[in-house]
Amino acid sequence: MADFLGMMKQAAQLQSKMQAMQEELGNVEVEGISGGGLVAVRMTAKMDVKGVRIDPSLMKPEEREVLEDLLVTALSDARRKAETAMQEKMQSLTGGLGLPPGLFGQ
Repeated sequence: MADFLGMMKQAAQLQSKMQAMQEELGNVEVEGISGGGLVAVRMTAKMDVKGVRIDPSLMKPEEREVLEDLLVTALSDARRKAETAMQEKMQSLTGGLGLPPGLFGQ
């Protein structure tokens, strides 16, 4: 019975830490870059896009397709960085709880 109570206490701690981590993820920002810095996208670790920066040299009608490709690449780069930040936070959160590897995307 003591093991069960201990597990319940751990579950409650995990839930509390998960809520705190979700709040923290909203404050962690990453920047995805493409075209050697011509396009940059800022996003939170919760995948909320916060800003886009485009070099003025790309603001020409004949550069539209290049700009579109660079935006996709910058968004993908930002998303990868955000996912990495989220995994790192999750690992630090669950590291001391004795949970099996692979749980929560680890």
